Amino acid sequence: MRRTVAEHHKAVRELLAGAWLDPDSTLKNDAGTRVPLMESLGRVLAAELVAPVDLPPFANSQMDGFAIWADPADDQPGNVVSGKSTTYLTAATIPAGFVPDSLAPGRAAPIMTGAMMPQGANAVVPVEQAVPARFPGPGEKVGLPATVPGAFVRQQGSDLPAGSVAIPAGTLLNAAHLGLASALGCTGLVVRRRMRVLLVTTGDEVLLPGDPRAAGGLPAGKIFDANMALLRAKLLEAGVEVVLAPVVEDKPHALLEALDQFVEPGGESRRDRVDLILSTGGISAGAFEVVKQALDGFDVEFVQLALQPGGPQAIGSYKGVPFLGFPGNPVSGVVSFELFLRPVLSELLGAPVLRRRVLATLAHPMSSPAGKHQVRRGIYEGPEFESAASVREVGGPSSHLLGALAQANALIQVPAGVTELHAGAKVEVWLL
Repeated sequence: MRRTVAEHHKAVRELLAGAWLDPDSTLKNDAGTRVPLMESLGRVLAAELVAPVDLPPFANSQMDGFAIWADPADDQPGNVVSGKSTTYLTAATIPAGFVPDSLAPGRAAPIMTGAMMPQGANAVVPVEQAVPARFPGPGEKVGLPATVPGAFVRQQGSDLPAGSVAIPAGTLLNAAHLGLASALGCTGLVVRRRMRVLLVTTGDEVLLPGDPRAAGGLPAGKIFDANMALLRAKLLEAGVEVVLAPVVEDKPHALLEALDQFVEPGGESRRDRVDLILSTGGISAGAFEVVKQALDGFDVEFVQLALQPGGPQAIGSYKGVPFLGFPGNPVSGVVSFELFLRPVLSELLGAPVLRRRVLATLAHPMSSPAGKHQVRRGIYEGPEFESAASVREVGGPSSHLLGALAQANALIQVPAGVTELHAGAKVEVWLL
C-alpha cells in the first residue's frame, strides 16, 4: 500500500526531530559561536540578546521643528488643547549629534530630527506649524500653536529599555534583527552552528559540468548532472551548510565508502560530522539501484508514495545519521525537497523561506491520475491573496522537464482523489 504525502511528511519529521532535538544531540547542545554581525544573516541566535543600552539612548526629536516647554496642565484628562498660538523667542539651533544647552522659559529652539532634547523642553512643534513656517535666526520671534507634553518626542528607552530582551534565543536572524543589534552597539552575535547536510548524487550516466570526459562533447549515453546544483541551492536557501560528495557510480561499495568519509569516527572529526545524508537516485525499481543495494541491511526503508513526481522515497539512518533518499529525476528531487524537507527544516530549526501558500484560479482544465497527489509546475499571475490571481501550468507532469521548472514560479497542488479540474477551479499554489 502506498504511503500518503501526509504520512511521509510525518515520518520525515519524526526521523529528524528524533535525531536533532534529542537532549544528547550536538545540535541541541550547541553553545553557539560568535560571528561578526554582518555575517549573522540567516543564522539562528543561540542565546538571547539583552539590550545593553536604552533605545533610544536619550530623548530626541521626531520631527524637524521647535523644542518648547508645553504646559503639563494641557495634558490632563478631559482637557482639549486649543489652537491658540504663543509667541516665542528663538534659541540656538540644535543639530543632531550635539548636546544642547538648557532651554530658557519663553524660548523655542529649532531642533532637527534625531537631535537630543534640551533640558527645559518637553515637546516639539513641527516647523510646518510655525508662523512663519521656517526657522528664524536666534532672538527672532516665532508663533507656535499650543501642544501637549511629549508631542513628537521619542522618549529615552521607549523602543527598548536597557536590560530587556531584544532578540530571543532561537530567532532566525533577518535584516531587522541585524539593524536592531547594530543600533544596540553589537559587533557580533552568538549563533547556533548550521546544520550540515551531505549531498550525494549517484549514477553511472551522470557527469558534472566541466568533467574532462566531456571536453570533446558530452559522451553518448551520458548526461550532465542537475541535482547537485539544484538541491545544493535549495539547501543553502534553507540556511544549512552543504557538504558535497563526488558523484557516486552505480557500485554499492563506492557509495558506502563515500558515506563513511563523513560518518565514521576515522573519517572526519566528530565535530564536523554531518547531521543528515541526502542522496539522489538509485532508489526505484531498476536493476542498478545503487542506494537500495548498498543500504540493504541498514536501517533504511524504501517506500512508494501516492505522489507524482517523487513517488520513490528512502528514509532511515546510516550508522546513526538520518538518511533521506530522493528520486534521481531533477523535478522529483525539487518536489521532494519542497514537500518534505523544507517544511521540517523550518519547523525544527527555524530555517528560512517557507513557501507561501495561496489559492489561485486555474486558467485551464487539468486532469490528474486517480489516487495520487500531483504537483505541477505553474506560472502564477496576479496579487497574492486576491481572487483575481490565476495560475497556469507550464510544461507537463513529467519529472525531467527542467526547462519548465526554470520558467515556473509556483507549484500547483492537486490532491489525491481529484482527477479533473475545470478552468476557473480554485487550486492551492505554493509560490517559489
